[in-house]
Amino acid sequence: VGALFLFLGALGIFRMPDLYTRIQAGTKASTLGAMSLILGVGLLGFVTFTPGYPWLIKTLVIVIFVAIANPLSSHALARGAYKDKLIPFSKEHIDAYEEADNNKEKEQKEDAK
Repeated sequence: VGALFLFLGALGIFRMPDLYTRIQAGTKASTLGAMSLILGVGLLGFVTFTPGYPWLIKTLVIVIFVAIANPLSSHALARGAYKDKLIPFSKEHIDAYEEADNNKEKEQKEDAK
């Protein structure tokens, strides 16, 4: 299952039109794929190698780390691309984040006065 997620994510990276959708496809696939593979290894270790909870607990900690770290890193990449003025591919481009960012800057300037 994990290998299928990883394969579909790689396929999505090649098929998507711009950086933002490629980041989304890669992150979702790598998160789900890695979590599936790690949980599979944890269950295999729990059943066969060392019966007991230490093996399973270690893999669950790794899964939690992957579930937190992958989306955070992709968000940082997407935000960096946005700050670098990389425009997403779209026929109808609406940038709500830019409006919110401009309003925030205006409020900060008014507060500084």
